[in-house]
Amino acid sequence: MSSPKPQVDCERYHTTLYVSDVIAAADFYTNKLGFRPGFTWGDPPTMAGVNLGDVQIFLEQGTPNPASGALYFVVGEADELYEFHRAGGVELVTEPGDRPYGLRDYTVRDLYGHILHFGHYVYNVGPPVEIERVDVPVRLEKRLAALLHDMAEHKRMSLASCLEEILLHTCEPLGDGVASPHTRSTLRHIQELKAKHGIDYDCHASYRFVERE
Repeated sequence: MSSPKPQVDCERYHTTLYVSDVIAAADFYTNKLGFRPGFTWGDPPTMAGVNLGDVQIFLEQGTPNPASGALYFVVGEADELYEFHRAGGVELVTEPGDRPYGLRDYTVRDLYGHILHFGHYVYNVGPPVEIERVDVPVRLEKRLAALLHDMAEHKRMSLASCLEEILLHTCEPLGDGVASPHTRSTLRHIQELKAKHGIDYDCHASYRFVERE
């Protein structure tokens, strides 16, 4: 009789890529691919860790075997990272595109031939939802309207679609609050837009808005 399977808590997962030069590989991943240095081990180093957001992979001294598989990183904004990779001369395998599996991604190859995919989620996959749009008389605070326009352009959406996305998410409970349609990358961009348009009020200020005569 077999033993019952244990209940295992697993907090982290690290992929290991074998490289012939750990220092060169770590330099490529940090300076060309946009990872952050994590650690090096040994003198000279025979292993290094590099971080992309909250994810860490290992680079270990050994014989590279790029045919063994590929790595897929889900990031906040793939197009922004793609431009960084392209500008840095990273070898591009595929261009960014919306895929039928619900991600917009592209593919690069590292200096040892390992295949790396980078993508972010998109939500335009699935059967069309037929709707009827109506005109709604809406007046928005001028700076907020400018931010909304820029945000819709950044997300490659129409103003109407962007507003609909925000409304649908704010009507969806999540824990003690509501869901947000924005990734951390988009939220950082929104902070830049707030500074650009001089939005110096907080998220509750609309209750106190008084329109100029």
